[in-house]
Amino acid sequence: MARFQNILETVGNTPVVKINRLAPFDVNLYVKVESFNPLGSVKDRLALGVIDAAERSGELKPGQTVIEVTSGNTGIGLAMVCAQKGYPLVVTMPDTFSVERRRLMRFLGAKVVLTPAAQRLGAVVKAIELAETRGWFLTRQFENEANADIHSRTTAREIMADFAGERLDYWVTGYGTGGTLKGVARVLAKERPDTKIVVCEPADAPLLGSGLPQQRNADGSAAASHPAFKPHPMQGWTPDFIPKLTGDVLDMHVISRVIPIANADALRCSRDLAQKEGILVGITAGGTFAGALKVCTEAPKGATVLCMLPDTGERYLSTPLFADVPADMTEEEIAISRSTPAAQMAS
Repeated sequence: MARFQNILETVGNTPVVKINRLAPFDVNLYVKVESFNPLGSVKDRLALGVIDAAERSGELKPGQTVIEVTSGNTGIGLAMVCAQKGYPLVVTMPDTFSVERRRLMRFLGAKVVLTPAAQRLGAVVKAIELAETRGWFLTRQFENEANADIHSRTTAREIMADFAGERLDYWVTGYGTGGTLKGVARVLAKERPDTKIVVCEPADAPLLGSGLPQQRNADGSAAASHPAFKPHPMQGWTPDFIPKLTGDVLDMHVISRVIPIANADALRCSRDLAQKEGILVGITAGGTFAGALKVCTEAPKGATVLCMLPDTGERYLSTPLFADVPADMTEEEIAISRSTPAAQMAS
């Protein structure tokens, strides 16, 4: 075991794990488990990348407040980074995202400002307004090249090392900001052009699949909600606009396929990964895995598929993912308890 000077040194180097019980027998399906990052998601990489870059450039001053809009994982990652480095953090967040995400950020010392989810870009507008009014540093995760850059330096390099000298026929991912997608895709396109890049998105919000353009401001940020967006339960996936970083990948023409994922399939695959592979992940990971299974059904015999699993399932306890998981004993569990006389719960 290594010793680290601080928690931030543990970001990255997440494991690639072979899927055994859920994968077709004639395809090699692997998952990159990003919940092994210290705060449990791929967004720990983003948070470290954008803060480090802002410190180097001088945009972020000592003691300056950091602000960002989040669905939860970016805010949690930023809360970790800001706590370690000594920056106050404020996040804006639509009020529909899970309660445990709010509590985690507040436990890490961040301030969480909720906005009405019905106001599509409300959290984005609020973050910009607060940054401009109070002189806070806005990380601009959806447009910030430092987001994609850290994935090119870390995530992509880890994948290249893990599959050096071996087949890697498909890389399957979703997108939130587009940082993982852009950062890894440009490395694969250059160094492993034989690898097909597959992107998953909610069937209820097929922004990429619609082919409709995103209205943008001069700085590349979204000027309006995308016309193909509808609310969906895949928290952290596909905001109500196509982020600039994701748009950059569209312009690169390196995406082989976009797969729409039904909500039910994402939820089912999250549960299957937990109960049949022992891998605890969130809804978006289930969605990406559902897409990877579709790729596997059409892949040639002996193909190798790598699927990104962006976060842990523990921050979805109050969401539909755990809706059917009771806190009290089920009838079957009561029957097991009563099958022997010791330590019975009172009726």
